[in-house]
Amino acid sequence: MAMRRKVCVVVTARPSYSRIKSALRAIAEHPDLELQLVVAASALLDRYGNTIEYIQRDGFEIAARVYMVLEGENLVTSAKSTGLGLAELATVFDNLRPDVVVTIADRYETLATAVAASYMNIAVAHVQGGEVSGSIDEKVRHAVTKLSNLHFVATQKAAERVIRMGEDPSTVFITGCPSIDLAASILENPALDFDPIAKYGGVGAPLDISDGYLVVMQHPVTTEYEQARRHITETLYAIRDLGLPTLWFWPNVDAGSDGTSEGIRAFRENEHVPNIHFFKSMNPEDFLHVIHNSCCIVGNSSVAIRECSFLGVPAVNIGTRQAGRERGCNVIDVDYDRHAIMEAVRYQVRNGRAPADPLYGDGRAGQRIADLLARVELTVEKRLTY
Repeated sequence: MAMRRKVCVVVTARPSYSRIKSALRAIAEHPDLELQLVVAASALLDRYGNTIEYIQRDGFEIAARVYMVLEGENLVTSAKSTGLGLAELATVFDNLRPDVVVTIADRYETLATAVAASYMNIAVAHVQGGEVSGSIDEKVRHAVTKLSNLHFVATQKAAERVIRMGEDPSTVFITGCPSIDLAASILENPALDFDPIAKYGGVGAPLDISDGYLVVMQHPVTTEYEQARRHITETLYAIRDLGLPTLWFWPNVDAGSDGTSEGIRAFRENEHVPNIHFFKSMNPEDFLHVIHNSCCIVGNSSVAIRECSFLGVPAVNIGTRQAGRERGCNVIDVDYDRHAIMEAVRYQVRNGRAPADPLYGDGRAGQRIADLLARVELTVEKRLTY
């Protein structure tokens, strides 16, 4: 009987779990694969939503936990957290002895994962390579591409970029994005059949969302981290002045997130705004139900570009964090200016839902990724095609 391939997937943050969950399920259920799930970084921390609780509730067995986030949320702690993650993940990989390591997207933890596996002669598979965006994510994503042996990309343009970087075309696969799989699954029962505040608590005013609501998710931009508080303040005032019921989600752990968080706390304490309720996180399916039933999503999260394009949810994207990323017709781009934000939100709410766009996938990415991991040749060598 042939040995099953050991596939180690490293989940490091709230969004990375959403982006890989369907692939985790497909890997765990595949007869030729053994899932080794490593949970690390902010996915372990309560202040960022304690994603590990949702992972455990979903029934996944966790092979290892890696604590690697240093306090401070600035450029120095981001660099040091990357180094700490590299050291800790090397030990984990030495213990688990996987055949292939799967790393997701473009965060600093993704880079630590790819470097550790590469130096240990373990094949690296990268999900969501070849895309374009702003901030340091751009550097990290393309660096991980060069460290990776397999590329599971979301779009045709992403595949073309990876190949132009010199990667062997036979190692580049257009699978779609696994996050779209979750978006597709909620369309089977699209109604918001729970009260988000009753189920998840959070902080802020009690809201009546029966006549429509906004969702806000805004993260700091690493290359603009010193301006994070000013950026979030513009959005806070815009949402306050719009007066629409709003469900607001906490930022990721990035350089500048202290400024974002402090801005939110100060505003909440000083303004006593009656139309905003704040949450740390929700399980991925509930979060997508909340977004799907909203009038508009506001901020700079890639969920507004990816899942909301598929779902047809109007989006107002603020600032540079998603600069250059492929997008559907659901998105309006604005600068960090409260008046521009208000005008764009009013336009999107007035015009309603956008046509659904399968730009980032058709809902079957997870199974494609599992099938490829089971059958493609695994190698640590690179044959560049410059």
